[in-house]
Amino acid sequence: MNIHFLLIIIGAALWGTIGWFVKHLYEYGFTPMEVVTLRAWSSSILLITYMMIVSPKSLKLKSLSDSKYFIGTGIFSIIFFNYCLFTAIERSTIPVATALLYTAPAFVTVISFFLFKEALTRLKIIALFVTILGTCLVVGITPHSIHNLEVASILLGLGSGLGYALYSIISKFALKRYNSLSITTFTFTVAAIALLPFFPYTEKFLLLFNPTVLFYAIGLGLLPTAIAYIVYTYGLQHTEASKASILSTIEPVVATLIGIFIFMEPLTNVQMLGMGCILGGVLIIHLYGRRKLPFKIRKAG
Repeated sequence: MNIHFLLIIIGAALWGTIGWFVKHLYEYGFTPMEVVTLRAWSSSILLITYMMIVSPKSLKLKSLSDSKYFIGTGIFSIIFFNYCLFTAIERSTIPVATALLYTAPAFVTVISFFLFKEALTRLKIIALFVTILGTCLVVGITPHSIHNLEVASILLGLGSGLGYALYSIISKFALKRYNSLSITTFTFTVAAIALLPFFPYTEKFLLLFNPTVLFYAIGLGLLPTAIAYIVYTYGLQHTEASKASILSTIEPVVATLIGIFIFMEPLTNVQMLGMGCILGGVLIIHLYGRRKLPFKIRKAG
């Protein structure tokens, strides 16, 4: 398999482990947005510490104007998509919100067509359709589950998909000047600073001295955040944004498998079919990626 495709899949698979850390943090009374704050702060502290040791010069912006990239990835992607996602979950259901989140590959594919002149081919459209269908099946979305949904819930869900997509789009521009480690560090540092006023310090700061809470908070910042985003962003550097976004739909498969094998959640035939669709979409992109097609606009079909 193309090594860069593999890195994107590994990064997305690591994102799929988020639920394990988040569920344990919820048990200690943290709200979803508080968990996002913990995630941003733990990952930024880990990344800054690591970079100060191995490459302190990389912590300096090459130009103050470059901050626009990391405001984009940190606020308009990380914070915005999490806010939209959690609010959509509150207004509708987890399956519906998750399915709408994974409209992200569609946003990336369309935006990349116009911004990066990425080919919009028949195989890419098929892979996109198959992975979105697979995601709906994996999370258990049905016509009944979206019946009577508020327009606001749908818009919030689509907003989460757009915010999720923006990371791949904006990172493509940032990769022209920074490596994946720097991009990930600046992204989560900006997100952490922006979220600073919203954490209830008087109520929950002391919880952070609990070794178990600290373990889950650091683990959340390290495995499915710092490492996952570094690996994904590095793979993105050598891959079309639209392909990378489709490959990243492996995340709900991993999340479902963790739910089954760790939290003993049931596995349905529909979920199995959905996982098969997602893996099929990833396989299509892999086989498509092996073909040496010219980097130019191509009409679908």
